[in-house]
Amino acid sequence: MSILKKLGIALLVIVAVLAIAFYFISRGDTADVPIDEVVGTDPRLDEPDAETFPTVSIAEPVGWAADEKPTAAEGLTVTRFAEGLEHPRTLQALPNGDILVSLTRAPAKEGGGITGWIADRLMALAGAGGTSPNQVVLLRDADGDGTAERRVVLLDDLDSPSGLAWNDGTLYVANHDEVLAFPYELGAETVSGEATKLTDLAPNGGHWMRNLALHPDGDRLYVAVGSDTNIADKGMEAEEGRALIWEIALETGQRRQFAGGLRNANGLDFSPWSGELWTTVNERDMLGSDLVPDYLTNVPVGAQYGWPWVYWGDNYDRRVKYPYPSFINYVRKPEYALGPHVAALGLVFSKEGAAMGENFSNGAFIARHGSWNRKPPSGYDVVYVAFDERGNPQGAPIEVLGGFLTGEGTTRGRPTWVEFAGDGSLLVSDDTAGIIWRVSADGAAPQGAIERVTGRRLPPQRELRGQEATFGRDDYAREVTAD
Repeated sequence: MSILKKLGIALLVIVAVLAIAFYFISRGDTADVPIDEVVGTDPRLDEPDAETFPTVSIAEPVGWAADEKPTAAEGLTVTRFAEGLEHPRTLQALPNGDILVSLTRAPAKEGGGITGWIADRLMALAGAGGTSPNQVVLLRDADGDGTAERRVVLLDDLDSPSGLAWNDGTLYVANHDEVLAFPYELGAETVSGEATKLTDLAPNGGHWMRNLALHPDGDRLYVAVGSDTNIADKGMEAEEGRALIWEIALETGQRRQFAGGLRNANGLDFSPWSGELWTTVNERDMLGSDLVPDYLTNVPVGAQYGWPWVYWGDNYDRRVKYPYPSFINYVRKPEYALGPHVAALGLVFSKEGAAMGENFSNGAFIARHGSWNRKPPSGYDVVYVAFDERGNPQGAPIEVLGGFLTGEGTTRGRPTWVEFAGDGSLLVSDDTAGIIWRVSADGAAPQGAIERVTGRRLPPQRELRGQEATFGRDDYAREVTAD
């Protein structure tokens, strides 16, 4: 047998083996648990099914026809606020009614090998490939008809911008590797000066968005930075400065880690009931289609949520071989599960001035961008999570905006961010479709402020008051025996 013939047979065998391997790999893991059981305050957590290769089930974006739009919940109407945008992601409403939107994609990467090449191909199929536009665009609805007729590129010398915030003449923008402050006055169509760098950030990585929230007092800025990998696959050193939320004191420029163990925190907003910071978090992959639920949770200062060692409070990920840190026994459990692999992104709480009707006036709106690694797909919608009068989430998520999935393995778009417009309507960015949707409740009046939960502190049982004390000898005396 000739060498060429042997090589040909060997090549055919290799191709056949690869084809068989690809067939089984592409089958992936099909969910066994209904997704409505993996949401809420007490989700069902199935046994982990560690995968050598991730389940891949990408709904390829096909766009919306001119006469198509998402389906809105009863009592709500959806229209197009703006369209023809190149990959719109985050939104920021300004006090004068203008809307800022980041047009952005992941930063360019060098190298990455075969793993990086595969990841790039998958993201391209999901509609996230291509060069980043690197712009912040101003949208203005001057006539109040619910459609932005004015569109201006406010900034274009950026590097994968995502986080946006504004206060008192300053516009804050987070690139993937830094946070910048620009002088900007309301109503202007240009910034009035050069940028000032507030801080550097861990650059690029598997999770590249760097989302911002300005404290209601205006003196602190919060920055969410996601992990580089799924479960610290490159080592913990590569995750330095990642999987956390930074707090920056604007007067001094100093920063501190506000919370950690958050694999990929995204949306940030402050609870109207308590004033506490809350966030949406994308959890880990490759434990099967039923795990792990993305979540919505409060973020007390110093909080630790356990990534990569544990998930949902006390469930150990046995794939992680790094030594357990000292804080492992103090990990917090998230408040509310949003479902596995839904890719929870934008978050905004009901607030004074919102006009979404009585049924949607006491909770949180969340954009679920949609899965790429679950069978069947999950997310691809905007949901509302109701809260009780004490500021705790309750019940199951209610779909506010749906109809993105076609039922044929494709999707018309992917909801990304949520923000209230000045007229009280809800704006939703749809990055792959290039549209910003406007959701409104016909005839709804702007709601009042949500009542802040307050209470008096319990007095101490025993205390020192100057030279007097409200405790006695029994409180501090110790008997020392002869032994």
